[in-house]
Amino acid sequence: MVYNNVIAREVAEYLLEIKAVVLNPSEPFTWASGLKSPIYCDNRKTLSYPKVRNFIKTAFVDIIADEFKECDVIAGVATAGIPHGVLIADVINKPFIYVRDKAKGHGLENLIEGKLEKGQRVVVIEDLISTGGSSLKAVSALRDAGAEVLGLGAIFTYGFQKAVDAFAEADCKFFTLSEYPILLEIAAKLDYVKPEEKATLLKWYQDPTGWLA
Repeated sequence: MVYNNVIAREVAEYLLEIKAVVLNPSEPFTWASGLKSPIYCDNRKTLSYPKVRNFIKTAFVDIIADEFKECDVIAGVATAGIPHGVLIADVINKPFIYVRDKAKGHGLENLIEGKLEKGQRVVVIEDLISTGGSSLKAVSALRDAGAEVLGLGAIFTYGFQKAVDAFAEADCKFFTLSEYPILLEIAAKLDYVKPEEKATLLKWYQDPTGWLA
């Protein structure tokens, strides 16, 4: 899942430092799904910090060069995967497209924006993986359009087994720059959370739906 532990630790530090990830076990956040969570992740904030943005961009570029040399096109998942995808595509001089969460309701009613030809090999860029549902929806749309999806990369994942199983079932290779267990370790080490809070945060990771019961 995490491609490189050294990169993962540095990305985790950056996410905590710029408050792209906020940990608050005493006052949980409510996700769009209704799930109560002690963590809130907004990787859009990384775009406002050139040092962080460039580190993430370079990490993705290096991984793609190592693992996905055959890549023809970079695809971003709307909306948060779009800017990171554009940055990566620009560096490696590849075409960029993006995948909407649903087809546009007017005009050509496109689901995929940009030029994609059948048989092109695509690497998908996402900002965050939770259960994997939205990411794999984009992968499915690209496959339906005739693309060969080489894999999907994300900045961060919560590391849920449900996501791992979903990607395996979809036969889609994926990697992330960092993940929740590593971030939690860094947060405790740098005193972003107290020892008793770390226990609560770990409990959520092990049982995200029942940890408050």
